[in-house]
Amino acid sequence: MRYAPKKKQNQLKPHQQLLIFSVALVVLLGSFLVKLPALNQLDLASAAMTIQLPLSSRGAKIVDGKGNTVLLRGVNWFGMETESHAPHGLWRRDYKEMLAQIKSLGYNLIRLPYSVAGVRSPNVTNIDFNIGSNLELLGKTPLEVMDLIIQEAQRQGLLILLDNHRLNDLAISPLWYGEGFTEADWIDTWKMLADRYKNQANVIGADLKNEPSGKASWGTNDLTTDWRLAAERAGNAILAVNPNWLIVVEGVEKNVPGQKLEHHWHGGNLEGVSRYPVRLVRKNKLVYSLHEYGAGVYNQPYFSEPSFPKNLVNRWQIGFHYISSQNIAPILIGEFGGRKVDTNSPEGIWQNEFVKYIQKKNLSFAYWSWNPNSADTGGILLDDWLSVDIPKQQLLSPLLQGVGSGE
Repeated sequence: MRYAPKKKQNQLKPHQQLLIFSVALVVLLGSFLVKLPALNQLDLASAAMTIQLPLSSRGAKIVDGKGNTVLLRGVNWFGMETESHAPHGLWRRDYKEMLAQIKSLGYNLIRLPYSVAGVRSPNVTNIDFNIGSNLELLGKTPLEVMDLIIQEAQRQGLLILLDNHRLNDLAISPLWYGEGFTEADWIDTWKMLADRYKNQANVIGADLKNEPSGKASWGTNDLTTDWRLAAERAGNAILAVNPNWLIVVEGVEKNVPGQKLEHHWHGGNLEGVSRYPVRLVRKNKLVYSLHEYGAGVYNQPYFSEPSFPKNLVNRWQIGFHYISSQNIAPILIGEFGGRKVDTNSPEGIWQNEFVKYIQKKNLSFAYWSWNPNSADTGGILLDDWLSVDIPKQQLLSPLLQGVGSGE
């Protein structure tokens, strides 16, 4: 996804921050009391469910240590993969307060993007250390900032999925190597993180590579481009270090022998799994993932077909959901989102249809994004980094009832 350039923010004093947050919280709660359906007692009981870690896959389901089905319902909180080397918004908010707000809205997962360059860097930027708990981040490396965010997420019952979003800090590479980084750099970084967090139970897995695209292929047996083979190499290397993690493998864009659909999003083409499944040493740790967007990100031809939106369900079945319906493996929608949630625009119609599909099929997801500064999609938060986009949160709210917390 593209990110909007960050404008310089006027920093607020701690007492001003507290006042603004309190007002925003009152407005938010008032809006939900008026607009959202109340949870019944059964829902409240299930919302308090504790997920026993680590997680595994069983057929099309993600299950916890007790064998209970787990639905991951999360947000993407980006920034560590950018030149900031830290999640965005900490120039306006206390990081603990930010995590508490994510939890309070009903999410149980954060997909946390990072870059290989970022975790090797000694420096973080764009954090106001005068805001509350952010003082704890002063003088810390990007990895140490990641440590503190993950530890606080665990205290608040939030799960973390690490996402190798970029190699460098500037752009998403089409392959898992390039731009001065080798495959060994990529795998070694994952092995380092797997070892670092092997005793941090709320870190549940590795999204190996964000949005393989361009020359990336699936099932071609070309060692320089076949993403399926690279995912096996990386996934098995990670599991040798940390056997508890889920290994999340995204699709590609094109270059899949025999693919039926002409158009896919970057990372969204999982048609090759049927003939060329990913082979891990631990089969019960595999999860497939895709990204799905609407016309506000790119006006794909199928948004203009006469059959739209009825054509979407068939696309989704061919592109990825057959994996779940055939009980091959679980599906995690690693990204979806958009600015419009109405029922008139192509993007709004698509987003409403996709949310209904996720609910009907009981799929896990991480919404793009928590941040407001995603140029194409906006976020759950509005530009003040405090207020919630109420219509967007309303759209997602049926998916958030009954999700559990990790321990």
